[in-house]
Amino acid sequence: MSFGSQSMVEPLRRVLMKRPEEAFAAVDPAAWHYASRPDLAEARREHDALAGTLRRAGVEVLYHDEPQDGRADAIFVYDPVLMTGAGAVVLSLGKELRRGEEDVLARRLSDLGVPLLHRLRGEARAEGGDCLWIDRETLAVGRGFRTNEEGIRQLREALSPLGVSVVVVELPYWTGPQACLHLGSYVSFLDRDLAVANLRYMSVRFFQLLKDRGIRLVEVPDEEFPTMGPNVLALAPRQCLALEGNPETKRRLEAAGCEVLTYRGRELSLKAEGGPTCLTQPILREDADA
Repeated sequence: MSFGSQSMVEPLRRVLMKRPEEAFAAVDPAAWHYASRPDLAEARREHDALAGTLRRAGVEVLYHDEPQDGRADAIFVYDPVLMTGAGAVVLSLGKELRRGEEDVLARRLSDLGVPLLHRLRGEARAEGGDCLWIDRETLAVGRGFRTNEEGIRQLREALSPLGVSVVVVELPYWTGPQACLHLGSYVSFLDRDLAVANLRYMSVRFFQLLKDRGIRLVEVPDEEFPTMGPNVLALAPRQCLALEGNPETKRRLEAAGCEVLTYRGRELSLKAEGGPTCLTQPILREDADA
């Protein structure tokens, strides 16, 4: 298979990425809820270095090059679609400024031979950052400002033929509807029985669900939440890629048996609210259970 992923942790073999375009640094930072205007040249250097780290880890990096004029967040390719073992579900982004990214990314996936299984329609909204595979048969979906009830209903409709159940996770208000707090903003899976999380933002029900499934949580300290300590990309079980500048989280992950690679993301990530998971769309993960 050249595509397929219903896991956050199995060995990552192919990803899709989008190198920053002029739009990434030409936007009004306040309108896009960026911390400040990114430096385009430095963002591109950071992106190239990130892609190089992935390649050295054995991941094939593919690019999504179709221009996205005026869409600063188009570099965050995880959000417009949900990959499954049978193809992609095309989502509908909750952030209005991002509408239209979905069809462009879907065209690229189709060109790569990835079937398009389903498209959200009407008033349904869902973003990839709110969708995390707990295991091959279970998708956790955060219900908040970016993913609504109708989006969740239609995701259930799309995934039911694949034997996938959807677990709804209520998201907190945090700093309001303009900010980006996805489910993936405060928890990432690193192995079938290990995740990293900031517990302050996790609902009791979700915490108990993970505990009941035997998933150990490595806690991110509060001071490393703003620097995206919980947003970690698993390259394989207990091998992960994280944003540099979170030394305590890195120490705790290593104590839990993880190999932790880091990347510099001052322009890519810290200014634009998107970590390594957001910057990569997993086209193919090996799955021993498939």
